[in-house]
Amino acid sequence: MPSSGPPFELSCTHEGLDALVRAIRAEADGKQLRKDLAKNMRDALRPGAAQAKSGIMAMASSGAGTGAGLRSGIAKKIRPEVKLGGRWSGARVKAFKTPGLRGFANAPKRTNRRDGGWRTLTYGREPWRTQFGKKGWFDESFVNDADRYRQAVHEAMEDMARRLAARGDG
Repeated sequence: MPSSGPPFELSCTHEGLDALVRAIRAEADGKQLRKDLAKNMRDALRPGAAQAKSGIMAMASSGAGTGAGLRSGIAKKIRPEVKLGGRWSGARVKAFKTPGLRGFANAPKRTNRRDGGWRTLTYGREPWRTQFGKKGWFDESFVNDADRYRQAVHEAMEDMARRLAARGDG
């Protein structure tokens, strides 16, 4: 698994997903079927998102600050994401940017980096210092269970395909 940082993506066959989305669009209640498929795919990835949240919450903290917590701010922005159709189709767990978190929009990316860290002022004043996160907290959350999440997403797709096939037989 590449250690480029968030987001973690599952590679389902795009041809299969695209074909499934086309079949859903052909149905009279296609909009509801798409919502159901997306919900089921997101539900399949929720345990992975929870693991990633646990990974960032396990990062050491020296904070006695009064501002919003860095770790909890990042954890709130970790969500499973599903897109059906368009430029990108698929399911992934993504750590979204955190612009309201002390002006540190790239917090998920910076805390996950294996090299370096991020520069910050000491209590808002000079001197600058380098802080380090918990290296690989996001990537390591998926190393052991990636196949399980991939299989769960495939099962959600197959369930929808069976649901559509059953309609055709009736």
